[in-house]
Amino acid sequence: MFVCKTNTMRIASILKAWIVERMGKFCRILEPGLNFLIPVLDRIGYVQSLKELAIDIPKQSAVTMDNVTLNIDGVLYLRVKDPYLASYGVEDPEFAITQLAQTTMRSELGKISLDKVFRERENLNYAIVESLNKASASWGLVCFRYEIRDIKLPNRVQEAMQMQVEAERKKRAAILDSEGIREADINVAEGKRQSTILASEADQQEQINRAQGEANALLAVAEAKAKGIRLVADALKQSDGYNAASLKLAESYVEAFGKLAKSTNTVIIPSNTSDVPSMVTQALSIYKSLTSESDKSMKSCKEDK
Repeated sequence: MFVCKTNTMRIASILKAWIVERMGKFCRILEPGLNFLIPVLDRIGYVQSLKELAIDIPKQSAVTMDNVTLNIDGVLYLRVKDPYLASYGVEDPEFAITQLAQTTMRSELGKISLDKVFRERENLNYAIVESLNKASASWGLVCFRYEIRDIKLPNRVQEAMQMQVEAERKKRAAILDSEGIREADINVAEGKRQSTILASEADQQEQINRAQGEANALLAVAEAKAKGIRLVADALKQSDGYNAASLKLAESYVEAFGKLAKSTNTVIIPSNTSDVPSMVTQALSIYKSLTSESDKSMKSCKEDK
């Protein structure tokens, strides 16, 4: 700012508002740039800063809705919107806005409980700013934001809250431990169930494989016997088949007779033990009769078809 010695010329800045009074009465607000004043008649009554200001709100006591006394302070950010109202609307704008901020803070804290003071800190700041703007509009001031800087609790309340926090942490730890034990038990039970299922499926598959093996073995034995019977039947159809059958029956007779005394103490001896040819002849006659009957039955089946 440049001030002339004759007090007839002033250079106004855009960051400040110069209030000119003529003969003790408001005249005008100097515009930024070069301005001329009439000596003796005109004088600068007030100078208002147009920059944003940060005002410290002193620490004060406030009672919450649940009757807890707090010591709380903050910072208020505002700016002069109307230099005329800021100059003539109130004697000391800073003092007035500070007192209003304190009373508003007490009022807003009385509406909420202690727990909500910490959780709804942002909402509390917003409510204080809204109330200040409504009341300070006639002073030419506009409040941008209010920040709670520090909250001090009584020692007993602070100890109680610390105990509550510790209890809450212990509770969460106990819950987590119980959930961990439950999950472990569930995993163990699930593992046993899966193991039992797999063991039963393995036993079932083993039984199926054993049954299939036994069935295949029986089928193989039956096929082998059938093949042996077919070979014997084909051999008997040959020219010397009858003689071979006679020899085989004689050998079987002698072998069976020799085993009688080995299997039991009681031995049944035929009356004609020395007549082996007659026994062979009798067996062959039985074989022939069975063969002839089989041929007849096969012939009758073919005639029926």
